[in-house]
Amino acid sequence: MISIGAAFVSLALVLAGCGGQGDDAAAENGTGTFKLWHYESANGAMGKAWDKAIEVFQAEHPDVEVEFERKAFEQIQQNASMILASDQAPDLMEYNKGNATAGLLSSKGLLTDLSDEVSSRGWDKMLSPSLQTTARYDEKGVMGSGSWFGVPNYGEYVMVYYNKDLFRQYGVAVPKTLDELTKAMDTFVAKKVTPLGMAGAEYPAGQLYYQLALSKADRSFVDNYQLYKGPVSFDSDPLKYGADTFREWVDKGYVSKQSASLKAEDMGTAFIAGKTPMIVSGSWWHGRFASEIKKFQWGTFLFPGNKLNAGSSGNLWVVPEQSKNKKLAYDFIDITMRPEIQTILGNNGGVPVKADLSKVTDPKNKELIANFEAITSADGLAFYPDWPVPGYYDVLVAGGQSLINGSKNPQQVLTELGKAYEQGVSEIQNG
Repeated sequence: MISIGAAFVSLALVLAGCGGQGDDAAAENGTGTFKLWHYESANGAMGKAWDKAIEVFQAEHPDVEVEFERKAFEQIQQNASMILASDQAPDLMEYNKGNATAGLLSSKGLLTDLSDEVSSRGWDKMLSPSLQTTARYDEKGVMGSGSWFGVPNYGEYVMVYYNKDLFRQYGVAVPKTLDELTKAMDTFVAKKVTPLGMAGAEYPAGQLYYQLALSKADRSFVDNYQLYKGPVSFDSDPLKYGADTFREWVDKGYVSKQSASLKAEDMGTAFIAGKTPMIVSGSWWHGRFASEIKKFQWGTFLFPGNKLNAGSSGNLWVVPEQSKNKKLAYDFIDITMRPEIQTILGNNGGVPVKADLSKVTDPKNKELIANFEAITSADGLAFYPDWPVPGYYDVLVAGGQSLINGSKNPQQVLTELGKAYEQGVSEIQNG
């Protein structure tokens, strides 16, 4: 996921004297104005790393004026097509990955094909096949093949965060299998402690459903579900297992029925307050937990037993087709891929795509990166459950809420998910 809570702040960082008009000819001469947009918070891993990248860029392009604007995620998400079709487009921007976002813009001709730059600058050598999936899109905007329309320089994945103090208090060991996880949760329930924090009003419920489904899935399922390489059944495993088991966990008291109306922030702050033994969520929480949790020890482990996990590359650097300084944009992307910038990501709770663990000092950060590398080396990234078709996120959230509050049974939820999925795939494939 992403830093969606950043408030819109517009600022210009004039780092040196400028010259020229910022057109392609000026860019070739290392002069002009370079317009950069992203939506990462200033104190987050990506924000810190990219601030440093701006410094390095300026040192290497002393006659270029950098105009940086921090945008709200929602602002770019809602207005990207309109902005990028105008002469107000930036030279480089961060944008969300997936069929419904970067894929949609690429299919409209609004993004620059980066394939030649990726090859000549060796960015493809730094990215595993599963990380490359979200950077490449075919003519219909479906990820996984075709040209490169974006470049990620960090990754993300879903894991289990746990309160070490509560585990110790109740005599619970870190589980290695799904069966051990359920036994651990039984121990907490027997002591009248709800073991798993949840948020039904946003993404966490859908991600737990997907993690459970992935425990019974293989790569062919992911390819079929995400890339439309084959049919997907919502009446059988692994999706049936995901929905059935989720509801079973609610019935057993592993998940509170009152969590149906909670948002991800509610789930996260409850964990920060030490009220929750575990949450299943993404690496985007890691830096915040590291800075805000002061009263107890915490750690992470991969979802027990899974070979596949929700996760992907991070968001993409994309170069709008209307960019006036494409070469400068390519130069900036290249800087963010350098070891110096990757190390800043790693030391601030981010997940660099090419880390040197010997230069990452914090043990928790080392563990975060090592687990990600274990997933990617085994081709274990399975993307996110809401990605396949536009508008699917809302359908998935509604389904998760129904599983928690019991307003619909698992089969009814699966039927609705299947209907929306099949309609969306049909619309994409038929243009």
